[in-house]
Amino acid sequence: MKPKAMVLTGYGINCDYETSYACEVAGFQSKRIHLNDLLDSPETLNDYRLIVFPGGFTFGDDLGSGVAFSAKIKFSVLKDGKRLFDILTEHIEKDGLILGICNGFQILVRLGIIPACANRYGAQEVTLAPNKSGYFIDRWVNLIAEKESPNIFTRGLERLRLPVRHGEGRFIPLNDKTLNEIENHNHVALRYADKQFKTTQIFPMNPNGSTNAIAGICDSTGRAFGLMPHPEAAISIYQYPDWTRKGRNMQTEGDGLNIFKNAFDYFK
Repeated sequence: MKPKAMVLTGYGINCDYETSYACEVAGFQSKRIHLNDLLDSPETLNDYRLIVFPGGFTFGDDLGSGVAFSAKIKFSVLKDGKRLFDILTEHIEKDGLILGICNGFQILVRLGIIPACANRYGAQEVTLAPNKSGYFIDRWVNLIAEKESPNIFTRGLERLRLPVRHGEGRFIPLNDKTLNEIENHNHVALRYADKQFKTTQIFPMNPNGSTNAIAGICDSTGRAFGLMPHPEAAISIYQYPDWTRKGRNMQTEGDGLNIFKNAFDYFK
């Protein structure tokens, strides 16, 4: 049987359909599930190997991006007295995968599921602040995948080109000690790059002013991953704005599909 992917929806998530489709193209049996349904029947999570927090604007970002949604996960008490947050960390321990995209990334860092330095799950160690430019950014960016990262989703990848669309994506660590821990223990999975695919702090190649050009991080297991760019919006070359200039022999798969295929290959 195909491994199952759960794509969460509800409360302002608006990239669930295309994210679910990306999972299916990669080989998963995918299903969109409302957060409330998961809270009512958390045991269903045991049937899924990949849990995806898609992009969107949960609760309208009224309290900050991902704040209310992450609080609902962290503090909702289930029928058996456990929290959904505890079940998610158990999911990682049981060899499951968790992916957070854009708003999903913001939710995962506020939950403390990533970077979870030294396995400190539940402690928020980084944030995704408003873009340094002060306004919403919608553009395509170049990315470098860190070879030393244990991240399952970027295995074997070197360069990617994906779109970003966010108002709060500037990666900021709690302090210098946290940043050193993130860097020294290879929690960084993706960095923003210039046209020559060199890491950069220069706008707009680094669209939000992220510290050390960090675009995506993982936990120490490599099974929980969050990124600001949208891989589900780049699974086909026909989603790229310049696809007509690629020539007749162009590869039809987009760079984003490889992130979902890596997740599928992990279980295959």
